[in-house]
Amino acid sequence: MNHQLERELNEFFTSLKEDGLYKEERIIEGAQGREISVGGKAVLNFCANNYLGLSDDRRVIEAAQDTMKIFGFGLSSVRFICGTQTLHKQLEQAISTYLRTEDTILFSSCYDANAALFEPLLSAEDAVISDELNHASIIDGIRLSKAQRFRYRHSDMNELEKALEASASARRRLIVTDGVFSMDGDVAKLREICALAQSHDALVAVDDSHATGYLGETGRGSVELCGVEGQVDLITTTFGKACGGASGGCISGRKLLIDLYRQRARPYLFSNTLAPAICGGTLQVLSILKEDHSLRKRTLANADHFRNLLKTAGFDLIDATTAIVAVMVYEEAKAVEFAEKLLDEGIYVIGFSYPVVPRGKARIRVQLSAAHTKKDIERAAGAFISVGRTMGIII
Repeated sequence: MNHQLERELNEFFTSLKEDGLYKEERIIEGAQGREISVGGKAVLNFCANNYLGLSDDRRVIEAAQDTMKIFGFGLSSVRFICGTQTLHKQLEQAISTYLRTEDTILFSSCYDANAALFEPLLSAEDAVISDELNHASIIDGIRLSKAQRFRYRHSDMNELEKALEASASARRRLIVTDGVFSMDGDVAKLREICALAQSHDALVAVDDSHATGYLGETGRGSVELCGVEGQVDLITTTFGKACGGASGGCISGRKLLIDLYRQRARPYLFSNTLAPAICGGTLQVLSILKEDHSLRKRTLANADHFRNLLKTAGFDLIDATTAIVAVMVYEEAKAVEFAEKLLDEGIYVIGFSYPVVPRGKARIRVQLSAAHTKKDIERAAGAFISVGRTMGIII
């Protein structure tokens, strides 16, 4: 490394620390769960995507272990060479049945699924229209395509309609949105989006990573919650959140489109097959979700309870009804300090700041789980209130 680069990087990291934007990794000493060990101290975990509490569920772990005994540890190959097992086809069929779609294609993560979503389908004569708060993986996936790009203000249907009108000459148009926006916790206006798509002859894609498994009457996500099943052409989602929390993702939707991705999606064609243990564990999760809706209901009840406690205390929360509770702090350094003080109180959360959220919009994102007890939630709320008053965030 040359001295100039070394100096520039050191200055960059110093400025990040001074601005409260430097991200430290906290080390968890053991398994993911409602209670974890950090620095030798037991703390309650309120910032995992473990919405249904299945990350350490014995049924899921044993299914993954049993699958490895039969199908091995890994495939050492991509799907079209020698990386497709009966297991992968079973999981694709199970996901399609669960999401009520025609077909599904697996990826090593939903980030890869979103990276694959646009380039095979859209060229320079096409257009993609994206919500401004969409996940980074969607933004990166769009960058990989040559399509014309339109962006509308968050959930602003008037701006979406203007973008549809401005792109009327495009051969194909794809509206893409998060189902649940990960930093705010609000749900996309999918009824309105699908209605606009139909009237303007556009396709719709939804990333439902923060909804699959616990939103909707049977946990099928924001698409079910909003009553637009059959109107959404493509759903991307992950197995790394509510569905066991390991890794893996997929694109699910119209069979003709899925066939296109099997032929042209680069992350599918040039990346190793999803490991058998992930497939086996995820199949077990889908089996649990089919039979048991109690976890989904508990997750949302826990989130409502926590949200109401903090609202009553005077915290500024983003309006939402999902398992994500965004507690606004605004100042970057203060958000980091708030999270550190909460850790001292035995509550594990993270302060989110730029570039994960816009500058001046720093927050603590709290994520509720079916694994949390009422006592856990009230202890966490008590810590938020105590630290919040000490720091002058609430009165």
